[in-house]
Parts: sequence; structure tokens; C-alpha cells
Amino acid sequence: MALSDISLFQWKRKAEMEREQVEYEKWAFPYGEKQRENLQALLFAVFPKRDVPSTLIPFLTCRELYETALKHTGRASDEIIDMLINKQRKYKSIIKKKDMTTLIALVLADAAVDERAEYPSAEVIHHRAEELEKLRRE
Repeated sequence: MALSDISLFQWKRKAEMEREQVEYEKWAFPYGEKQRENLQALLFAVFPKRDVPSTLIPFLTCRELYETALKHTGRASDEIIDMLINKQRKYKSIIKKKDMTTLIALVLADAAVDERAEYPSAEVIHHRAEELEKLRRE
């Protein structure tokens, strides 16, 4: 289950909503609470002046876009990254243009995480985002 699967106007039983929440948590944090804590700590280090929703929601949205594109387009990862960076306008209500390369760097770091849930430092993420920024076409 991903962000696009959630609808505000569906009426569901409490048990079904709880089941969907559990499924979403498994998708968002497949390695559990340790991964959630480490990821949130990294998000706060990368975006120090923001709160949980303003960092986690754009991150998970970007991650969903990346994973969906990988699954459905058959394109290489580099092509998908280029597409996300340069077609960000579609998602501007959730993802700020200036944050897209940083979020992609975070998504790539998250994709490399295993059950140890060890993330790189904020400095590594910022450096990778700077490299990705070179792909931006204006």
C-alpha cells in the first residue's frame, strides 16, 4: 500500500483501516521501528528546521514515485532520477522543487538499507544531492 492508495472519502471499518495502516507501515519501514527512528533522525539532520510531517511525507511520496517508476517503466534508475528531477512540477503541492534532489538522495540511501537500518550521514546526503542537482534542466 502506498500514498496513492489512500482516499479521504472512503468509508471503512476500523479493522480494515488498522490492517491498511499496518500494511503501509510495513511498506514505509520494512525493517521496523529501528529503521523509522534512524530515518527520522537522518531527515531531521538533513532538514533541521522542519517537523516530522514536512519531512516524512515528501520523502515517502518521492520514494513511492521512484519505486513505481522502477516497477512500471522498465527504465534504468538514472533515467527515473532524471525524470523525477525534471518533472517535479506535477508534485509541487507535496515536494518543493529545491528539495527534490535531496529527497532523491535520501530515497537512494534508503534503498540501500538492510535490517541494520544504517543510513549515511547528512553530509553524504547533501553531497549526493549536489551531484544530482547537475541533472536539473531549466
